[in-house]
This record gives sequence, C-alpha cells and structure tokens, in this order.
Amino acid sequence: MESRAMLGTIREFWNDQRGIAMILVSIMLPVLVGFALLAIDMSRANGLHADLQKGVDALALAAAAELDGNTDAIIRANRAFTTLLANETLFSTAGEHPIATADVTIAYLTGIPASDDIKLTAAGVDSNGVNWASTDPKLVKFAEVTVNASSTTADGAGAFATIFPASFIGGGDRMDLRPQAVAGFTNALCQFTPMFICNPYASLGALQTAVSGTSKPMIWLKEQTGGNNAQYGPGNYGFLSSPEGDKSAQKLTEMFAVTNPPACYSQSGVKTRPGNVTPVNDGINTRFDIYPNGNSGKLVPSSAPPAPNVRKGMVVKKTGGSCSYDLPGSGQTNNYKALPRDNCFYSGTCTQAGVLGNGAWDFAGYWSVNHGNASTSGVLTACGASPSRYCVYKYEINNPTLKSGQEKTPPQCNTTTQLADRRLVYVAIIDCAANNVQGGGQTLPVQAFASVFVTETAGGPPNADIYGEIQDISTSVGQGTLKKLQRNEAQLYR
Repeated sequence: MESRAMLGTIREFWNDQRGIAMILVSIMLPVLVGFALLAIDMSRANGLHADLQKGVDALALAAAAELDGNTDAIIRANRAFTTLLANETLFSTAGEHPIATADVTIAYLTGIPASDDIKLTAAGVDSNGVNWASTDPKLVKFAEVTVNASSTTADGAGAFATIFPASFIGGGDRMDLRPQAVAGFTNALCQFTPMFICNPYASLGALQTAVSGTSKPMIWLKEQTGGNNAQYGPGNYGFLSSPEGDKSAQKLTEMFAVTNPPACYSQSGVKTRPGNVTPVNDGINTRFDIYPNGNSGKLVPSSAPPAPNVRKGMVVKKTGGSCSYDLPGSGQTNNYKALPRDNCFYSGTCTQAGVLGNGAWDFAGYWSVNHGNASTSGVLTACGASPSRYCVYKYEINNPTLKSGQEKTPPQCNTTTQLADRRLVYVAIIDCAANNVQGGGQTLPVQAFASVFVTETAGGPPNADIYGEIQDISTSVGQGTLKKLQRNEAQLYR
C-alpha cells in the first residue's frame, strides 16, 4: 500500500504543471533582458549617429558654400567651419559634448568618385587609391567632413558605451561611430541663352588673361553643321538642351530673342543639343531692331525689344507704315560703318584657324564715319587708349548729344528699348578637344560661363556666323558682371 501511495504521489507530482511559468521565465529572463538592452543600445546609437550626421552635414555645407574658386575660398571655408563649431551645437546624445575642431577632419576635394560604393578616407583618398584632396582654392569644389576615431587615451565625438555587456560573449562594450559628409559648390547661370562655344584658347588661363585688359578679343563663332559625328573645334558653337527638354527650332530661336530666357545651366555639367538646328540669327537680330516677316511667336518688339544702340552699318527704310533696314547703296557706303572686326580678320592673320582676334580694331575709322570730328577724349578717358567695342557702344548710349553721322544710335523702327546689355549673349565655355565634343547630345563639364558682345548682325543660312567680343567670364579673375545671373549654392553629395 505504501509503495502504491508513493507511486501515486510521484505520478501526481509529475503531472502537476503549477509553477512551470516561473521556471521558463527564469530561463528566458537573461535573454529577454539582453534583447531589451540591445534595443536600447541600437536606439541610442541611431540617435547619436543621426545627431553626428546632422552635424557633419551642416559643417560640410557651411564650408562648401565658400568654395567659389576665388583665392581666399579655403580661408573663408575654414572660417565658416570654425564659426559653426563655435556655436556649440550639441551633436551627441552621450552627454553634453559640443562638437569641436579636434572631433572632425575637414578635407577639400577637386572631385569625388563617380559611385558612392567607392569609399573616401578622411584625407580624401578613395578606395582605389585616387587622391582627390587639394589645397588650391581655385580648384577645390567639395568639402569633406569626417568624425575622428577615438584614440587609446581619449574618446572621440562618436564614442559610445553600450549597456549590453557584450564583453561577456567575447565582444566589446564600446562603439565608435564615424559619420562622414561631402558637400559641393554648385555654380549655375539663369536667364541664359542656350549656347556653348569651344574654348578658342589653349587653356582657361589663357582665356582669362585675354579678357583681363581694356581691349577685348573678337571671336568668329562658326556653327558646326556636320551632324552627329562632326568634331567640334576652337570657335565652333552649338546649342544646349533646355532643362525642360529639347525644344523646337522656333522655341530655340525665341530663347535667343527674349530678354529673360527661361533656363538655368550648371557649371558641373550641361547637355548639348543633338543634330543640326536652324540658325538662330532671327532671334539674335531682334537686338538690332530687325524682326522676321510676320513677327511670329515671341520674335516681336514687345517680347524681344531692341537694344538702345543698334548701329550696324545699315540704312533705315520707312515706306508707308512699314520700317526696315537695308545695306547702304554704292553711293552711301562711306557714310555707314558698323563696329569693325579685328584687323586680323581682314588681313587673314587671325589665330586658331582664323577664328580668334587680338582686340586690335579700327576705332579711328569707326569714329570718323559715325561721329565726324567729335572729340575722342571723352571716350578714350572712359574706355582706355585701346577701347573695347562694348565700351564704345555704351559710351554712345550714355552720351545722346554726341555728334552723329548718317546712321543714328537708337533704333529707328521700334522705340521701346532694353538695357545696354541687350547686345550680350551668354555662353558656356567647353574644352571641346579634351571632351571629344561631337554633334550628338553629350553631358559636358563647363570651364566657365562668358558674356559675348555681338558686334554685328548675325548671319543666316548657310553660314550662320556670329562675330562677337568676349567681355567677361565667371571665374575669379572676371569683372563680376555675370554675378547678377549666377545662382550659387551648396548641396550634399554624400
């Protein structure tokens, strides 16, 4: 009986499930606590990383906004960088630790790898061994900011002590977060005529030197009409695709006519328009008070008013209610003279296959025909001993009482005029040789943007030639006249 009772007690105990939850909880409690601690650690780590990332993003943007290519660009970038640090913004969740200069490394880069998969070190060297870092303020376009690693004796801004005791399972109880940000300076021009020209000089530096004096070189712009496989060379010009997509020939011509073309182009890259396009002379010549028959679209004075000075060596012809311009007849040629080309264009001695002048032109002959015996002291004082055509053009506008010959300075057919810079067209300067520019659509880096003063009416088919005087460029040695069109901003790339 006793053995039977004992077996019953054992069987009853074996089948009794009361209290089993406590056993399971005791077994699982360390695991549950561990997962909870891991979740807390990950949340804290994500918070710290987000704060640090915001910090380096802000620092990179502040520095990059100053990288405009001027000689003091890096000095100003460092000043912006340290000024933001001095504001003591708290970027860490691990206590009140204002990020300091010693917490980060800043490097200035001339470029960045094409793919984000190619990593950059804090010194600006990528995983392929390419060193993008530079100390030349004229070349750097990107600011890279990286949180420094902790040392053996001091914690960095990204040092993070975990709650989870990872050392119990062979891990470490500390983490070191090192976010990185790369920001770049973007220079774009807006209200810009969609045109590019191949740099007629051997380098950007040579172009900068050429436009730095009072006399300005003339360039003969020739449209490349060879189709998609045609190779562009010095002096060739082509058209840019609108940021809104390719436009019809009519729309493209209108963009050369209106005073504020609805387009912005970035120096980091422009896309060329593929194929041959009808010459845009009708658009350019509205600046000279010449409009196509029918005045279609925006090629009308209300949308495309003439410049205040339209002297072009032509005779005004008014018949009934119509007004137009003709070339002077055989007995009138000595009384009409447009702004002359550089002398070398007439002698056939211009450089770069005859497309590039040197700024020497017949000022005396032009003045004699258009202003007779009027004194030149005023214009030479204003424009220098070797005046540019653009300066003479503006002097004529600013001195309406100046003695005038047969051809008048203001437009004779349409009296509603625009500002003096109406005769300027804006172009992107491309190194066509280095970039193998052809007729097909390509995305190309821009060396600089430039303004070109159109000295005479643009030619129509089949040549579509444009003669102009290069006035200014958007680099640090420029005169700053393009700044009103510039939109400078910094943006994050990494």
